Amino acid sequence: MIPQNETQNARVVKAAWVVGLATLLSRVFGFIRDVVVAGFFGAGLATDAFFVAFRIPNLLRRLFAEGSLTIAFVPVFTEYLKKRSKEEALELASAAFTLLSIILALVSVAGILLSPWIVMVMAPGFTDVPDKYALTVFLTRLMFPYIFFISLVALCMGILNSLRHFAAPALAPVVLNLCMIVAVFTLKDCFADPILSLAVGVMAGGILQLAMQFPFLRNVGARLRPNFRFNHPGIRRIGLLMVPAVFGAAVYQANVFIGTILASLLPGGSVSYLYYADRVVELPLGVFAIAVGTAALPSFSEQAADKDYEELKKTISFSLRLILFVTIPAMVALIILRVPIISVLFQRGQFDATSTSLTAQALLYYAVGLWAFSCIRVVVSAFYALQDTRTPVKIAVVALMVNAIMGIALMFPMKHNGLALATSIASAVNILVLALILERKVGRFLRRDFWMSIFRTTLATTAMGVAVGIAGRIMGWDNTGTFGDRVLFLVVAIFIGFSTFMIGSFLLGGPEVRALLRMRKG
Repeated sequence: MIPQNETQNARVVKAAWVVGLATLLSRVFGFIRDVVVAGFFGAGLATDAFFVAFRIPNLLRRLFAEGSLTIAFVPVFTEYLKKRSKEEALELASAAFTLLSIILALVSVAGILLSPWIVMVMAPGFTDVPDKYALTVFLTRLMFPYIFFISLVALCMGILNSLRHFAAPALAPVVLNLCMIVAVFTLKDCFADPILSLAVGVMAGGILQLAMQFPFLRNVGARLRPNFRFNHPGIRRIGLLMVPAVFGAAVYQANVFIGTILASLLPGGSVSYLYYADRVVELPLGVFAIAVGTAALPSFSEQAADKDYEELKKTISFSLRLILFVTIPAMVALIILRVPIISVLFQRGQFDATSTSLTAQALLYYAVGLWAFSCIRVVVSAFYALQDTRTPVKIAVVALMVNAIMGIALMFPMKHNGLALATSIASAVNILVLALILERKVGRFLRRDFWMSIFRTTLATTAMGVAVGIAGRIMGWDNTGTFGDRVLFLVVAIFIGFSTFMIGSFLLGGPEVRALLRMRKG
């Protein structure tokens, strides 16, 4: 008989493979989108306005959806599935979907009306440039209803993930990226300000992302119908979990948006440099770290519902080991190859060598916090599986204060680089304190196998860094070289680094390599 923990680990691995592969595809199209945006619009007034405007509904998505609703909904929905019946669980899902739709409609209308004040708060430096401020307000109004569609997508994700279907929600961002790319090429010349084409693409993507979830919901037997039973006991429990969760998500997201606010006070282009650097960091973060966190939440919730804390600790440790096995070498690779990566991905059209250099600097300081960004998702998911939403809020407040203090202290001597470093420092404080509290709550979960895994991964990563450094010196990097030469350098460097790391890990006998290979078979 297979041990329960081994079964849950296999579930996490299989789901992480599905989510990771789908997310990789979405990231590829996301980078293509960013390449198109950088090539057509560069880094300046229009892109700063768009990125700020686009971040506003994305912030609300994380507050009302991924940052609170999904992680509050999944544990309760999973408990209904496990201890009651699927019919009762789906009744709860329909009631939640109906209530969320009404709330989101009201939020969308309020956002459109309050856009001038919202932009003033989010990017106060823009008010000094009337044209930039006016464009940001208009784009915010145009894209604000995106929150309605994408938050409902997030609820669908919670339902599907709890029923062990992960592909459709993970593939949804591909639709958004495709819509934005197509909109730039087909609608750019239809507007006096071409950047409006991107906003149209965002709205089209939101609608299509939601539409594609319904066939998959039907396939798993989840037919959502209007249900106005807002006094459902499950709704009340979700609401009780969401109240502190919304605040906690707000505090956590403020760590990122403090950077946006402060960057708006820096020289033009600073918002864009941070955005493009953040997009690169999101590749390993989204493809694997968030994939493992997403895959692990249903397993955490099942074990918490059964009060099987010993197995829960093992699954948490297993998830963190998998994440760090990928993110530690990714962190070092991003630091060493930061200039070639930015150059190959974005340096064309209006995005020149200077933009590459300034964005690569931001990437360096974001990359040093990749390990912390990665682990937060898993550790916070463990708290929510235990239906403890208060602790992450308290620690998020501490991280917010650290980010604000460090951001203000570092932005003047280091410009936008200081803001990136402040975000990394705040995230490190967040995860370290959360891990200590979780250990007191459930017992020691980072045992000898975890620390041995980190030791092996660090040794293999060191060998990788040396190999990439030597290869770089032999080949020689030329930022003014042809695109083909730059691509060749990056591809060869990545191949050497990946091969060295995997061979080193295999020789050191780490089980993570085998687990990743099982992902492919799962």
